[in-house]
Amino acid sequence: MRHVLAALVLLAAGCAAPVAPRPAVSQRPAPAPAPAPAQAPPAGPVPWRITHRGGEHEIEGYADRVSVLPGERFRLLVSTTAPRFTASAFRMGARPARVWRSAPVGGERQPPPRTVARTVTAAHWKPSLTVDTTGWAEGAYLVRLDASTGGQRYVPITVRSASAEGRVVLVNAVTTWQAYNLWGGRSLYDGPGGFGDRSRAVTFDRPYDGSGARLFLDFELNAIRLAERSGVPLAYLTSLDLRPGALRGARAVVSLGHDEYWSPAMREVVTRARDEGVNLAFLGANAVYWRIGLSGRTVRCDKETRCPLWRQSRPESSLVGQMYDCFPAEAAYRVTRPGHWIFEGTRGRTFPGLVGVETDKVSAGSPDVQVLAQSPVDCGGRATVSHSTYYVAPSGAGVFASGTMRWVCGMKGAACGHGVTRAASAFTRRATLNLLTRFAEGPAGRSRPPA
Repeated sequence: MRHVLAALVLLAAGCAAPVAPRPAVSQRPAPAPAPAPAQAPPAGPVPWRITHRGGEHEIEGYADRVSVLPGERFRLLVSTTAPRFTASAFRMGARPARVWRSAPVGGERQPPPRTVARTVTAAHWKPSLTVDTTGWAEGAYLVRLDASTGGQRYVPITVRSASAEGRVVLVNAVTTWQAYNLWGGRSLYDGPGGFGDRSRAVTFDRPYDGSGARLFLDFELNAIRLAERSGVPLAYLTSLDLRPGALRGARAVVSLGHDEYWSPAMREVVTRARDEGVNLAFLGANAVYWRIGLSGRTVRCDKETRCPLWRQSRPESSLVGQMYDCFPAEAAYRVTRPGHWIFEGTRGRTFPGLVGVETDKVSAGSPDVQVLAQSPVDCGGRATVSHSTYYVAPSGAGVFASGTMRWVCGMKGAACGHGVTRAASAFTRRATLNLLTRFAEGPAGRSRPPA
């Protein structure tokens, strides 16, 4: 489908079982430092945003765990040119708040990244401090690293839920974050020699590029904020946590704004949940596209022989209701079924700029879906359409797909850019709130027949 140009243009957008042996990218783990001394967090919210990124390698780091249960520990591996740094953990949600801050830690410039069989790794870094999450609530967190010289970076960590029983599950799409991560010069899209020199596998044993949390901030944070303000019971997982039993008793699963890379195990867990009556919401586009392999902290996808598109065997539409169609897309969103319960209380039928930068549409093999919105799209000169869809599975589970990657971005209104308006913000927020509220009650197709 796309090549490296797509990845570079997206910036804020969008494998069969592994055959090759895993690259030897890990060494014997270093002893864990004692938990870092912490300063008492202030009462109430504090500024959490990065205000000065600093030089490229002024400070950067990663966590040795993608997610932890409340009360578990994780290690931070930090490299900095500064003599000292501090780490602050912020729970990101309706009211971002700092829950922990380390005392100053001595800085160290860690060795440069290693490339093993085209996989960039920093697994040879030494742990800098251990973080104890005792007392932290479940949720999505950003650890902000602050160098004494002024540079800042984020390290994401999810404090996951031990049980999804009776809750709406929000899933951080960490496999997709890692696929686009160009730290060290290689992602699944690019390398020093371009697309042909890309990685065929990427590892979580390295920092994320840019701010350290680009895809989380662009595609997920605003939906999490809305969900926390909705009052529905929530659970938190990452895509790596979608293992057998993880969704037992859940009311709904929400795939956030860009959720492209799915392993067979991930898809099986979500499909089984749907077939047991768990509602699904896909708030982005291009979901369930690449069929990846997972081994430990490594994501495998060569985009050739060992990482086929899901549609080559089990089209994504059989789960999502529609499938990926267009990049780059640019269009106004047009509601065609305003009386549907998902759109109750919304105003307006046309919303400029809300469709893009990738889009989905209904195609052959899609289930019996209701088309809620149909938006004519200019796909780089090719005329096509984008759909928002809803269907009810035999189990009674409702499945919604927005069909546009700007659904969550649209919640920001004009701050989203692309001509998105305040009206689009009100529309996407209200429609998403309707989904969350109805989905939290159980199988949506049982409690209310389709409009």
